Amino acid sequence: MRIKTLRFLFLLFLFLCSHFTFVLSWKKEEFRTCHQTPFCKRARSRIPGSSSLVATDVTISDGDLTAKLTSKSQPQAKPLILTLSVHQHGILRLKIDEDASLSPPKKRFEVPDVVVPEFASSKLWLPRLSEEDNGLASSVYLSDGHSAVLRHDPFELFVRDDNSGERVISLNSHGLFDFEQLKEKSEDDNWEETFRSHTDRRPYGPQSISFDVSFYGADFVYGIPERATTLALRPTRGPNVEESEPYRLFNLDVFEYIHDSPFGLYGSIPFMVSHGKTKGSSGFFWLNAAEMQIDVLAPGWEAAAESHIALPSHRIDTLWMSEAGVVDTFFFIGPGPKDVLQQYTAVTGTPAMPQMFSIAYHQCRWNYRDEEDVEHVDSKFDELDIPYDVLWLDIEHTNGKRYFTWDRALFPHPEEMQKKLADKGRRMVTIVDPHIKRDDDFFLHKEASKKGYYVKDSSGNDFDGWCWPGSSSYPDTLNPEIRSWWADKFSYQNYVGSTPSLYIWNDMNEPSVFNGPEVTMPRDILHYGGVEHRELHNAYGYYFHMATADGLVKRGDGNDRPFVLSRALFAGSQRYGAVWTGDNTADWDHLRVSIPMVLTLGLTGVSFSGADVGGFFGNPEPELLVRWYQLGAYYPFFRAHAHHDTKRREPWLFGERNTELIKDAIHVRYALLPYFYTLFREANTTGVPVVRPLWMEFPSDEATFSNDEAFMVGNSLLVQGIYTERAKHASVYLPGKESWYDLRTGTAYKGRVKHKLEVTEESIPAFQRAGTIIARKDRFRRSSTQMANDPYTLVIALNSSQEAEGELYIDDGSSFNFLQGAYIHRRFIFSNGKLTSIDLAPASGSNRRYPSDAFIERIILLGQAPGSKNALIEPSNQKIDIELGPLWFLRARAPAVVTVRKPYVRVAEDWSITFMV
Repeated sequence: MRIKTLRFLFLLFLFLCSHFTFVLSWKKEEFRTCHQTPFCKRARSRIPGSSSLVATDVTISDGDLTAKLTSKSQPQAKPLILTLSVHQHGILRLKIDEDASLSPPKKRFEVPDVVVPEFASSKLWLPRLSEEDNGLASSVYLSDGHSAVLRHDPFELFVRDDNSGERVISLNSHGLFDFEQLKEKSEDDNWEETFRSHTDRRPYGPQSISFDVSFYGADFVYGIPERATTLALRPTRGPNVEESEPYRLFNLDVFEYIHDSPFGLYGSIPFMVSHGKTKGSSGFFWLNAAEMQIDVLAPGWEAAAESHIALPSHRIDTLWMSEAGVVDTFFFIGPGPKDVLQQYTAVTGTPAMPQMFSIAYHQCRWNYRDEEDVEHVDSKFDELDIPYDVLWLDIEHTNGKRYFTWDRALFPHPEEMQKKLADKGRRMVTIVDPHIKRDDDFFLHKEASKKGYYVKDSSGNDFDGWCWPGSSSYPDTLNPEIRSWWADKFSYQNYVGSTPSLYIWNDMNEPSVFNGPEVTMPRDILHYGGVEHRELHNAYGYYFHMATADGLVKRGDGNDRPFVLSRALFAGSQRYGAVWTGDNTADWDHLRVSIPMVLTLGLTGVSFSGADVGGFFGNPEPELLVRWYQLGAYYPFFRAHAHHDTKRREPWLFGERNTELIKDAIHVRYALLPYFYTLFREANTTGVPVVRPLWMEFPSDEATFSNDEAFMVGNSLLVQGIYTERAKHASVYLPGKESWYDLRTGTAYKGRVKHKLEVTEESIPAFQRAGTIIARKDRFRRSSTQMANDPYTLVIALNSSQEAEGELYIDDGSSFNFLQGAYIHRRFIFSNGKLTSIDLAPASGSNRRYPSDAFIERIILLGQAPGSKNALIEPSNQKIDIELGPLWFLRARAPAVVTVRKPYVRVAEDWSITFMV
C-alpha cells in the first residue's frame, strides 16, 4: 500500500511540475489555430457565391415565415427548414435546422435557458407575405419603417429600411452559407481529429455551420468578448491585413494572457454591435454554445470573386463559423446603440440588480492565510479609515481543495469570523469551483457519484480530469435536476460554517481541466440528453453560475439578492451576477486594455464587470498600483486581487503618501455609490450598461468611435485613464457642444475639443458633463452598509442654458422588495433658476413603497451665473442662504463652489428650491 501511495505522489508531482511549467506564461502552441481547426479551415477556404441554397415552399405557418432550403449543386442533400419570426421592438429571429421529419441521427443541440421566457410573448403574428422582385423574394413586416426580406434564389435574408430603401443588416449576401448535416458513421468514415496528444472521436461527423453577415453604413463593429484587445474590432482578413487569426469564442483557462490579441479567453458572447455616423447602430446575435470563429473582413476582401448581389460599398462584412449547433440568430435594428442593447437584453435578460455592498470595494488575494490574517487585514482598514465591504478567500481556505469545507486548522471558527465582519457591515466571499475532488470520504463526491450527477466520458463513465484537488469530476449542470441539487448545497445545513453574510466566487468554470485538450474538457464528453460537450462548451460555466446564484436565492428563502462572481461567461450571464476579466498582469498594458475589455462586456449585456486592480500576476510598482486604483474606482466591479506568489499589496504597504492616494481613490468610489447604484438600476430595467463607450452617448461624433482610453460612467461622467508611468500630461477629448467640469476642481472645459491637461499624482482626469445632476454621499464610514442612512449631496453641473437634470434610485440595497415597488426613484430638474424633485416611481396598489428619512444636506452648483444670494424651499416656504463651500470634504485645498448648505429636504418627497437674486 505504501509503494502505491508513493507511486501516486510521484506521478502527481510530475503532473503538477508539468502543469506549473505551463501556467508560468501563456504559450501559443498550447492552443489551436484556425488552420489546426478543420471546421474553421474549411469555412475560411470557401469563396463568395459557393452557397447554392434556394428558398422554396415559402409560406406563413403559425404566424411565422417558413421555407425549405435546398441545394442546387447537391440535389441529393436533405433540405433544411427555415423559420423566421418577428418580435416587438424591431427584433427578427432566424432559425435553420435539419428537417426532423427526415430522421436525422440525433437532434442537434439548441441552447436552453438563455432566451428569457417572456420573450415568447413578444412575438408578432405575421398575417401575410408580400411578394417582391417578380416573385423572387418575399417580405414581412418587422417594425414601423422596416421589413425583413427573404430572397429565394440565391438564398439571402436582409432587413430593409423602407423609408430609404436601404439595407440595415443581412445574412448570406456573399453566398458563404454552409451547413454540414449529421451523418451515420460507416466503416469507411474516419472522422477523428487530433490535437497534440488528444483525439476527438466525433461520432456524428462534421457538423459545422458558417455564413456571412453584413452591417450596412457601419464604420466599426464591436462586441464578441472575451479577449484583450481594442474596443473596435480590427479586420482579420482582406487587403492590407497581415495574416491573422479569426476572433475565437471558446472558453479557456488562459494564465497570464497577453494584451492586444484576438485570442479568446474565459467567456464567449456571440453578439456583435455595429455603429456608423450615418446609419446608427444594429446588432447580430447567434445563440450557439459551440466553438465559434469570427472574421471581420477588410473592405475589398471579395474583389477577386464575382458578386451575385450588388451591395452598397459602405458596410462591414463578417464571417461566422461554428463547430456545431443550429442557426438560431437574432437581428437587432437599433437604430441607436442603446436601442440595440435594449433589444438584445429583451432576448437574453437585463442585468440582475446587485446588492449595494457588492458595488463597493472588495479586498482579495490568493490567499489570506488564516483567521488571524483576516482579522489583521480587517482591522488595518479601520485603523487607516479606508472603507471596504468584502474580504475574499481563495482555494486555500478549504480542507484539501474540497469545496464547501474549511481547513479547521487555519479557519477553526468560520461563523465567528464572518460575524465579526458582519458587525461592521462587511461580507465575506469564498470560492466554489466546479471540479469536485474524487475522494470517497468527501460527502459531495459520494453523493454526486451515487446519483450519477457527473458529466460522462465518451464511454459513459464518470469523467475524471485534473484540477486543483488532483483527480476531479464535474457536475453536469446542463441538467435542471442537477442544478437544483447543486443549489441545495449552499444551505446553511449543507455548507457548514457559512452564514447569511457569506457569498460565492465561481472560478475555473470554463471548465478548466489541466490534463484536457487546451486545458479544458474533451469535446466528446457527454452531457444530459446525450449532448456532446462540443455543442455546449461555451455555456458550461453559464449553467454553473446559474445554479450557484439559484442556490443563494434558495438559501435566503428568496429574500436576499445573490452575489456570485464568475470567470466563465455566456449570453445571459448578466442575469446571475458579476464577472471579471481573469488572470491579468501587473503592467501598464494590462491596465490600458482593461477598459476596452470592460466596455465590450457592457456592450454585450454584462454590465457588472471589472479587472483585478493591481494585476493578478506580478508585483506592481507603487505608481502603477495607484493609477490602477484611481481607474478601478470607476469599474462597475471594483476588486483588488493578487496571486499567492506576489508580494502583499494591501493599500498601506507602499508608503504613507501612496496609502493616502489609494484611500482617496476608494473614497471617490464610496462618494459616488448613489450614482453607481442608480446606474445599476438603469441597467436592470433597460440593459444599458453602467460604463459606456463615448459613442454610446455621442453617437454622431466620429472622434469617439475608436476611443477606448476614455469612457462614460452613465451619461454624466467621463473618465480618462493614465496608462504610462511618470506621465506629466494627458490628452483628453471631451465630446459634445456643452462644457465639462473637472470632478476634482470644478474647472470648466469646452466640449468638442481635445485638451492637453497637466497630470498630477492625485487623480486621473474625470469630468461631469454640463447639464447633469449626480447624487453623492460625502460621509465616509467603514462600509457601504453603515452609509445607508447618511444624507446626500447633489452636484448640479449647469449647461449653457443654465439647466441640468439627473436621477436618484434608492431601495433597501439587499432584498427583492423593489420588484413589488419598494423603492424611491426621483428625477431632479434644474430650469429657470428652480431645482425640482419629481417622483418617477409608478403608482402602486400595494403599500410597499420604500420608507426613507434620508435628506439632502448639500446642493452644489457648477457653472451658475452670478447673482443668487438665497433660495426659497417649497412647500415649507423656508428661505436659506447661498454661500461658498468646499467641492469635496476630506480633501485638502478643495476649491470653493456655490453651495446650498443644509436645505434638509427629504429625498422621498416632492419639493422645489428657487434660487433668487
